[in-house]
This record gives sequence, C-alpha cells and structure tokens, in this order.
Amino acid sequence: MNKSQKIRSKDVGLEIGLIIEKHLFNTEHLHYGYWPDNLPVTLTNLPQAQQKYCDFLLSHIPPGVKSILDVGCGAGKFTWQLKNAGFQVDAVSPSMVFSEIVQTRLGPQSEVFQCKFEDMNTDKKYDLILFSESFQYVNMEKGFIQCKKLLNNPGFILICDFFKTGAPGECVMGGGHKWEVFQKILKEQPFHNIKDLDITAQTAPTLDMVDHVLKNVGKPVWELVIRYLENKHRIVAKFLKWKFKKKIARINRKYFSGGLNAENFSIFKSYRLMLYKTT
Repeated sequence: MNKSQKIRSKDVGLEIGLIIEKHLFNTEHLHYGYWPDNLPVTLTNLPQAQQKYCDFLLSHIPPGVKSILDVGCGAGKFTWQLKNAGFQVDAVSPSMVFSEIVQTRLGPQSEVFQCKFEDMNTDKKYDLILFSESFQYVNMEKGFIQCKKLLNNPGFILICDFFKTGAPGECVMGGGHKWEVFQKILKEQPFHNIKDLDITAQTAPTLDMVDHVLKNVGKPVWELVIRYLENKHRIVAKFLKWKFKKKIARINRKYFSGGLNAENFSIFKSYRLMLYKTT
C-alpha cells in the first residue's frame, strides 16, 4: 500500500463488510443473490444464490468475447471466475482497499485501474465491458462515452443492475438510475439491444433475507445500545439523540421500518440483465 494514499472511510466500511461476509456467511461476493424457485431464501443459502448470480452472468457473455473489463469489481471474486473461464480480464475499482485485493487475486496478467470508470485512461480495447451492480454509480452520459472509447468493434456492454421504476410512494431503498431516463439516454447511443431480461423476481428475495437479519439482529442490537446509553450515560444519550436526531431518524426509517423487503423492491426497482452491441 502506498503510504501517501489515504484510505477513505467508505473503504473501511467496504472492507468490514467483506470480512463479515467472508467469515460469517462464507462468501466474498458483494452483490445480490439469484434465487430460483427451488432455493429457500436463507442466510446459509446466500453463497449458493450469489454463485448462481455469477453463473447466470457468465452464461450471457456472447461467443467470441476474449477480453473483458469488469467495472466496479468489488472484491474481485467474479472477476477471478471470469479469468478462470479463459477470458483476459482487467478491472476498475475506485477503492484503494479493494483494488489491492483484486490485483493480488488476479495476478500480474490483469490490470486493476484504481479510479472511477469515467476517469479511466488507457489505450487498451475490450470485447466486452461488464457492469455488475456498478452501473448505478456511473454517470450515464460519461459512461457511454467511455464505453465507445474502450470497446473493440464489434463490442458489447453487459449491464446487470437495478433501476428505479418511478412507482408512486416512498421508497427507503436507495440506488439505481431512473429507468425512464436511462432509456432516453440510450436512444442517443450507438448501441443496439440484443437482450433484456427482467430478473427482479429472482433477485428481490435477497431483500427478504436482509429484512430478516435487520429485524432479528440489527434492531435488537440497536435498541440495546440505546437503552444501555440511556441507563448508564443519560446525559450523553440525551445529547447524542439531540445532536444526531436526523441521522437516527433516517437509520430507523431506512433499516428498521420494515421497508427493506422483496415486495417493496419489486415495486420500486426493476432488476435487469441487458446486453448491447456496438452499431
């Protein structure tokens, strides 16, 4: 690690999340699971569901693709799977922590670009650019410009991510570009759609698992901490509740209101796998 570089607080949170998933749930994937009807939605089945997600992605890579750029590669577990499948793979990650993990995992044959996709600078060209739950973090206009720059001709864009449906009502779940806006911007791009699969029904159950953990673990722990502070440090607790009133309310609304579940996800989000080819 370059000592002159600073670790962002977000990087620390991501690494903690990776440690929890690796040692408690036996998985290093940081994405949704793909849940077929015959797979019960439980924590013990999460690694299997996440691997099914990876296999699903892999099965939709077009014949003839040899080189892939994995944008927002997380801890690089799927990137490594792509490499083992015979593809020449590079990756993009804005996280210093994850970039180092991925580079170690892939070895010197692969290059990991530590930057935002929009800021990536290279003379390399790729047959396919992959966005697996990372497209939502990319500026769409700038992202498509980069794709045109970095793709061979012909080349492909594979997006597997969720979008906002625009359904009325309050949604506590963040993330996702507006589907309507995405469609509008896409019409101006030199890519045509080959495949568009709605996999909301197969990915949404992940939220039921999250809701179960929050109700049975997160909320009791959260309430216990607050109760302890109120009993042992009344003045401190009173000050903290006043100082962070809005943040506490936001945490309660987002994580402990019961809104993080498959039913709401299916209303407010549309999870899709989409494959595009240069024209």
